[in-house]
Amino acid sequence: MDAELFPRPRAEVAPGAVHVPGWLEPGRQRGLLEACREWARPPAGLRTVRTPGGGTMTARQVCLGRHWYPYGYARTVVDGDGAPVKPFPHWLGELGREAVRDALGPRQAAYDIALINFYDGDARMGMHRDSDEKSDAPVVSLSLGDTCVFRFGNPETRTRPYTDVELRSGDLFVFGGPSRLAYHGVPRVHPGTAPPELGLTGRLNITLRVSGL
Repeated sequence: MDAELFPRPRAEVAPGAVHVPGWLEPGRQRGLLEACREWARPPAGLRTVRTPGGGTMTARQVCLGRHWYPYGYARTVVDGDGAPVKPFPHWLGELGREAVRDALGPRQAAYDIALINFYDGDARMGMHRDSDEKSDAPVVSLSLGDTCVFRFGNPETRTRPYTDVELRSGDLFVFGGPSRLAYHGVPRVHPGTAPPELGLTGRLNITLRVSGL
């Protein structure tokens, strides 16, 4: 987390999609990591997601507020241990609103669900859209740990045009407006690139959404 020789500038990757490097300072990263470790414990803890076709996602996941499963939301972990989903904390909603304000300007958004994905060095995420919510509020994505390649595409197709963005620990990515339903994925994680002082092997992605449910 040392100062960089050439600081990375914030960038609008697509209309309504903004990357803010280093948004979470080291202390906030450590606090969020400790919270993620608690949320990952059973019951309703970190699980392997199975797709309707019988496959499995390589990134493991835990949910807050409502439980996401392909392709809907529930109050319990219907595809896991059946336990009630963990509550969505008020402070995490405040963090989401702060992130949107800094990236896109003032917005009215009551964040109430979080999907937290853990990637080891071999994990990937295919191109997909966050389309199971009943709200068009911007999606907030926070990164902890290893650097990844984040592929951000367009709302029409999983293929080009897309832009590959390097997301490092502490980075913020927000997408809303015309990019709210853009396809996106993680084709690569770079193992061993997490800040040593964070104490995390792998990558955590905390995605905050407004369910509209």
